[in-house]
Amino acid sequence: MDSLSYALGVLFATNLSNEGLSSVDGESLKSGFEATLAGDATMSASEADAIVRTEMTKLKEEQANAFKEEGESFLRENAKNDGIVTTASGLQYRHTVEGTGASPDATDEVTVHYRGTLLDGTEFDSSLKRGEPISFPLNGVIRGWTEGLQLMKEGGKTTFYIPQELAYGARPAPGGAIPPYAALIFEVEL
Repeated sequence: MDSLSYALGVLFATNLSNEGLSSVDGESLKSGFEATLAGDATMSASEADAIVRTEMTKLKEEQANAFKEEGESFLRENAKNDGIVTTASGLQYRHTVEGTGASPDATDEVTVHYRGTLLDGTEFDSSLKRGEPISFPLNGVIRGWTEGLQLMKEGGKTTFYIPQELAYGARPAPGGAIPPYAALIFEVEL
């Protein structure tokens, strides 16, 4: 076996799988690959690119709809749990420790410890793991945080359940750890 050819196949298949294209027909893929190398391809590179772009757009829309539905379903069920408060915007929260200090205004700078997860529990960020809190202007973060932290008092701990429209919405978060349309969970200590 030619190890370079096999390695290229592994990398190509890994990239396809990472893009959500794991159900590609291997025989057609092989046929297109071999025909192109032989100079006998039945479509141009630009035609192939258009087909791939169309399929990727469709796949991204399906994934987005799945994330939207997952978040909406989770939040519907979560709203039924004891101690969960839902605001008019759809933000949900539960105070786990009531603070005794002042509540911040949207224009204040705040210092927090936090842990952020996707609905499946995958942690995407944590100041606790870094061992130091973070400070930022409250009006410079996602809308769910701006609204939610104003509901806290200094010294308090709250879990926020943030719908996608109050989080990152259609755009994935920097670094790619948060997919588009994902609802998020944050445990925050002010």
